[in-house]
Amino acid sequence: MSQTKKPTNTGALSTLIVVFFFWGFIASSNSVFIPFCKHKFALDQFQSQLVDFAFYLAYYIGALGLFAYGAFGGKDLVGKWGYKKSIVYGLLFSAIGAAAMIIAVNANTFTGMLVGLFIVALGFSLQQTAAQPFAIALGDESTGASRVNLAGGINSFGTTIGPIVVAFALFGTAAAITDEQIEKLSLSKVVILYSAAGCLFLAAAALFHFSKKVPSGISEEKIEPANKALYLLLIMTGVLIIMFVPIFNSYKIDPKTITDPAEKLALETMRLKWLFGALATVVFGLLFANFSAQKNENGWGAMKYPQLVLGMLALFVYVGG
Repeated sequence: MSQTKKPTNTGALSTLIVVFFFWGFIASSNSVFIPFCKHKFALDQFQSQLVDFAFYLAYYIGALGLFAYGAFGGKDLVGKWGYKKSIVYGLLFSAIGAAAMIIAVNANTFTGMLVGLFIVALGFSLQQTAAQPFAIALGDESTGASRVNLAGGINSFGTTIGPIVVAFALFGTAAAITDEQIEKLSLSKVVILYSAAGCLFLAAAALFHFSKKVPSGISEEKIEPANKALYLLLIMTGVLIIMFVPIFNSYKIDPKTITDPAEKLALETMRLKWLFGALATVVFGLLFANFSAQKNENGWGAMKYPQLVLGMLALFVYVGG
């Protein structure tokens, strides 16, 4: 006897897809924002890439925090709140980040902009943690992958048009942006851009909160023990912090005081060594976790799946590239 399939909640799914679009749109617009910061604050390539660094670091910190809460507390915080409420909280957090960006732009501080982007992405991290299982829960489990793929396609659409729309909004063209155009860019346009983004975050949060079609999505599923995986990630995070300290400290040196080409080369070589060390830490750490989990899977959680570890490595290389 065949079981009746659970119908897809199309109203809730449509609302959720809007959030997927936001992630791709905002994240990809960083590619336009990077050259602006590079020119505006006279940054080198590494410093300008801190825009992406701050953005994706927030994803890692947010996910690690939720993972740590589940590992130590034995409960899934997102499941406890419910997928709906978690997405609302994430959108409100991103709106706070947009406000921080506006303040930083008006104060003309690059560090403040990085903080603003970090807060925006921290909200995204919470939203993404809730959104994919939520998409699966909005219908029959057998068609869950199709809903996730649909949402992923909308996310990719946002990634595609994000740089185009932002370039038009800031520079009036989607063609290659020249240094002259960047120099003439009014900061008021950047303020307007993030004001619009903040308003959209608030509108989406209100849409989710007040929509009767969107279920709460509370989940009571048990957390798989993964204390060993958590400890390894915390150790790796500590090692990465140590490795980035000398890189950031090297920027305290005024580049105008270094006139000898050999000294400049030595400084750049030192930075590259620490960056490659950070890359090696992540690669070997994840491989060690999977190797250990194959011997004894207790406490390693999802690290026991080779395909997951390989996917994490591929994502790290993609983001780092």
